[in-house]
Amino acid sequence: MSSQVQSIVEKYGKDATRLMDIFIDIFSEYGCVNDMQLDEIGELLNISKVDVEQTLSFYHFFNKKSCGKYAIYLNDSLVANMMGRHEIAQAFEKATKTKFGSVSADGLFGLYNTSCIGMNDQEPAAIINGIVFPKITTYRVRELIREFRTGKSAEDMVNSFGGGQNQSELIRSMVTNNLNRRGSVIFADYNPGDVLNKLPELKPAGIIEEVKNSNLRGRGGAGFPTGLKWDFCTKSPGDERYLICNADEGEPGTFKDRVILTETPHLLFEGMIVAGYAIGAKEGIIYLRYEYDYLKHYLEAKLDEFRSKGWLGKDASGIKGFNYDIRIQFGAGAYVCGEESALIESCEGKRGEPRNRPPFPVQVGYLNKPTVVNNVETLCSVVKIIMNGANWYKSMGTKETSGTKLLSISGDVRFPGVFEIEWGMTVNEMLEMAGASGTKAVQIGGPSGRLIAENEFERTICYEDLPTGGAMIVIGKERNILDVVLNFTEFFIEESCGSCAPCRYLTVILRNKLQKIISGKGVAKDIDDLVKWGKQMKNANRCGLGQSAANPILTSIENFRAEYEAKIEKGKDFDTNFNLDAAIQESSRAVGRFPLA
Repeated sequence: MSSQVQSIVEKYGKDATRLMDIFIDIFSEYGCVNDMQLDEIGELLNISKVDVEQTLSFYHFFNKKSCGKYAIYLNDSLVANMMGRHEIAQAFEKATKTKFGSVSADGLFGLYNTSCIGMNDQEPAAIINGIVFPKITTYRVRELIREFRTGKSAEDMVNSFGGGQNQSELIRSMVTNNLNRRGSVIFADYNPGDVLNKLPELKPAGIIEEVKNSNLRGRGGAGFPTGLKWDFCTKSPGDERYLICNADEGEPGTFKDRVILTETPHLLFEGMIVAGYAIGAKEGIIYLRYEYDYLKHYLEAKLDEFRSKGWLGKDASGIKGFNYDIRIQFGAGAYVCGEESALIESCEGKRGEPRNRPPFPVQVGYLNKPTVVNNVETLCSVVKIIMNGANWYKSMGTKETSGTKLLSISGDVRFPGVFEIEWGMTVNEMLEMAGASGTKAVQIGGPSGRLIAENEFERTICYEDLPTGGAMIVIGKERNILDVVLNFTEFFIEESCGSCAPCRYLTVILRNKLQKIISGKGVAKDIDDLVKWGKQMKNANRCGLGQSAANPILTSIENFRAEYEAKIEKGKDFDTNFNLDAAIQESSRAVGRFPLA
């Protein structure tokens, strides 16, 4: 048995729920996890090789074979393509003499497409051996490959530093913040520790009541009342409770959490401590997307500062009996892990497949204990609410949507970046703020949200009108809407966990039908089929990813049907001879289910 593998497994107490950490450490050492190592891990954790391998196979950044000495992951998001990604991909293939999805013959270079890496404000972008390279040009591609061939590392090729903490010794990243607008909550000035120092004077029930009164709603997109979620958790039976911060931020077009984690991580940690105290949590866990691994040492150092000040650890923040700490749990590339139950599964070292609900995480969550999952922006807002009061927070925003919202604006705008606004801004005002002109459409809330046209630009950004998790992709008049929809549909195919049959198969059928129309071979019935089958997705899948996977198609047909019709063969309206209900009759009978009417 390999002493290195054994040492890594023992580092995590031979705990199978830490399988993700074990894989990450082995990858850092060897660049892959081979069959022999899978056997060793299973033996040491006392679980089957199948259980070990099914976790390994689920995540984009894990592999059983070497990904090359230089593993190059080029972002394939919509905005990356809008900003010239195709030319960059060609340059990489020419310089490395290999194709995407493979490793060069000499074993030096692995080229891989990857979904959004949280850099939509500085595209095209790539991750090479954990180092983020933003705004890549074809010249830069040739330079990188030439220098890599001489033996230089990815770190050696960092030739500038972004602003703010990106240039600190613990980060030293080329990423820029593009924080274009500071508001009154998240990025407003405050003294770190002020809330924690007065925490011993507060009661958990009082904190929950204040958060309830503030009308703070979850900032991940669903908008569930935060205080109510905490209250439900405290009333669920159990001897232990957990708090998880969802920092996965996998929705294409969003990157606001990246800026928070870079510039104000102390605000997040304070929010996690306040929330942990309020619900009586044993531990806080930050589930952080692996694309932000470059922030690891910096975040760990900040946590160590909190421990040295007594804000974490035994009797945390001076509260007798409140023994509470925070740890970072990295994912490994899986959009579906942004769904809270899939995230919990991943935290437990499993495939990130969503759970059936009920029970909900506040009842049965991490390690089957009551668990609150909040996102980064939500927990940061809590600190300011406790500091300034619920009424102060409610003085901003709209009647039903209090406070401010961070928007990640990218695409065809002059000023891509993060903007903190009060809820209630119109889309037109947002476009003016970001320097957009000649706008054809805006994707509200990323691919899972809504694609709107000019006739909706006077609508307001708030939960009672246009809710959003924050991703705003602006699409100019010269863009082809069907190309936009195809990119989003491909994304959902790639990111499906595959658990539900409609998400596994119907997304592919929808994509193929869409490609048929784009190629000019479609007929009028094809558009109707897209609408009919897309609506079935909302009813037939169990998690938000599957239920929203057809949204790009449905909302684009609703608002841009003319662009579909322009591709249809004129004068031809024949039956394509494909009947979805008939095609799945046999499989439906086999499992005792029947197609939806």
